[in-house]
Amino acid sequence: MFKYNFITIEGCIGAGKTTLANRLAEDFGGNLILERFENNPFLAKFYEDQERHAFPVELYFMAERFKQLQSLSGNSQDLFTGFTITDYLFQKSLIFAGNNLPPDESKLYRMLFDIINPRLPQPDIIIYLYAGVEQLLKNIKKRGRSFEQQIQPAYLEHIQQSYLDYFKSNANLRVVLLDTTNMDFVGSYADYGKVVDILKEDLPLGISTR
Repeated sequence: MFKYNFITIEGCIGAGKTTLANRLAEDFGGNLILERFENNPFLAKFYEDQERHAFPVELYFMAERFKQLQSLSGNSQDLFTGFTITDYLFQKSLIFAGNNLPPDESKLYRMLFDIINPRLPQPDIIIYLYAGVEQLLKNIKKRGRSFEQQIQPAYLEHIQQSYLDYFKSNANLRVVLLDTTNMDFVGSYADYGKVVDILKEDLPLGISTR
């Protein structure tokens, strides 16, 4: 079936990560791990007052992601039964913290991250859903989460660029940058099939573009 046991779907806010991860897991019988953003009690407060709530929101997310992935690493058999797919990369904790925290808090956060990260399994492949900011804003508006409606274009641009910078600086990752402009993973089987085909390819480490 797929060439990879541990698959991560990533992208900026509103890129469609969860929708795609859900469909792949359902269609091919994978183990699914989804980010539980709705559990974060600081998220709505963060969008109202980012300066005040940035550190607790990022710390909570990192702890929650660690808890999920640690349970996976504790049962390594899951990585070899079909496949495991997540709709987030653990390193996104570092990416968002770098954008949202002041330098002193970012330094502390990085210290905690560097302690935790080596203890977790790393994905065999990352499919990054690249969408323009206008499309991201449309998707955010369409899904209707009230606390997300204030997100500004500049914030999305910074987050997306931070992802790309991270991938470029980590050559040990296998990343596919998939341009999702005019793609519909729900309504078009041809578009969905492109992702399925990618997961059947034997790709080298580094960044590939599609």
